Amino acid sequence: MENSVLSNGISLYVQNKFADALAFFLSLPDEAQVDNFELAYYIGLCYARLGKYDDALMYIEQVVTGGKDYQRVLQCRYLLAIIYVKSGRKRLADFELNKLLETGYKSADVLASLAYISWENKDIDKCLEYYERSLEKDSDNVTALNGMGYVLAEEGRELTRALGYCKKALNNAPQNAACLDSLGWVYYKLGLLEEAAKYLKQAEEKLPENVEIQKHLNSLAQARTNH
Repeated sequence: MENSVLSNGISLYVQNKFADALAFFLSLPDEAQVDNFELAYYIGLCYARLGKYDDALMYIEQVVTGGKDYQRVLQCRYLLAIIYVKSGRKRLADFELNKLLETGYKSADVLASLAYISWENKDIDKCLEYYERSLEKDSDNVTALNGMGYVLAEEGRELTRALGYCKKALNNAPQNAACLDSLGWVYYKLGLLEEAAKYLKQAEEKLPENVEIQKHLNSLAQARTNH
């Protein structure tokens, strides 16, 4: 009964219609026969996808503190950590991610997230160490491959190696704007401006308002002017 009540909202969520899915879940009447933790889970997911992190936290925390499904609780703890990362609460994110690491949950993803926090904290060596450990767990992890390649490029270290990581990341996720941007940025760092333009423009088409991509395109335009 419960799944059939939620099925329309879940279908909207799967179609990436997050606002519509959220409206559906929030409009369910009090008498609907739905598990409150299941409903809180989907409402939290919708808010997170819409970038409304404080609202998302309110619902996701309900699942973490009261949910009975252990795997679902771990999933929500990971989502909590990601929300903390995205909303700049790095100390809380670090705490949640290290707790998850102890459980063995999605180790490659958790390590990649810890790498990102280290990057944000400007601890480059620790960042690269976490990415290495992530790739030891899962050599095809897109986040770790892309992150490793980008950080090496940004730091001007081992650009050929960085290129290999970014190519593999894009091969595994050919529509990913972050991977397109990173590969373009490596080519820029290598001085291959035409190749850089090809990938950075594709990244811009997917995320036209992304600040980082625009910054990279501006650097490219300046380099072409001076070339």
